[in-house]
Amino acid sequence: MSVKQISATARTQVGKGAARAVRREGKVPAVIYGAGKPPVSIALDAKEANKLVYAGHFLTTVFEIEVDGSKTRAIPRDYALDPVKDTVEHVDFLRVDVGSRLRVDIPVHAVNASTSVGVKRGGAVNIVTHSLSVLAPADKIPDSIDVDVAALDINDSVHVSQIKLPEGVSYAGQDDATLVSIVPPVGEEAAPAAEAAAEPADAAKK
Repeated sequence: MSVKQISATARTQVGKGAARAVRREGKVPAVIYGAGKPPVSIALDAKEANKLVYAGHFLTTVFEIEVDGSKTRAIPRDYALDPVKDTVEHVDFLRVDVGSRLRVDIPVHAVNASTSVGVKRGGAVNIVTHSLSVLAPADKIPDSIDVDVAALDINDSVHVSQIKLPEGVSYAGQDDATLVSIVPPVGEEAAPAAEAAAEPADAAKK
């Protein structure tokens, strides 16, 4: 994952009143903290902030933030949305040191669903774990954890231990979490493929 460049301005005033004033100017209040340094209050362009958040992968993207000619590498750790307008209200950034590893939640995607054995038999892909907590190098955070379901039949599933994570990335959990499964059609408990294939022959004997 490449590092994205964004610009910001320094904020000298903090607090709720100052934050409201920043928003009236078409900006989003934010703070950069961590790495043993004092927090720095900044303001982002509101249009750009909303575009970045709603583009996806915001919380797993490393940004190089330029403030008054000084650049800081940081990753978003949290953001707040307006409860009515759903616009970005505030962003918290964590400083990222070169070579550091971060704990991040990566979305889980099922791939090759259209060719899945179970899907062809009427089953459906069920993403059990929607995001996986991993430790990853700050400059190599994956966009997603892709699980190939092409070979899965109905009632089959894939666990963390069965997938290969990207280089340098390790699972941060303790259990062998189920990631994806193929579930039977709604209201049915499909028989295994071998049994389903045998039914016509059995019926012919009667």
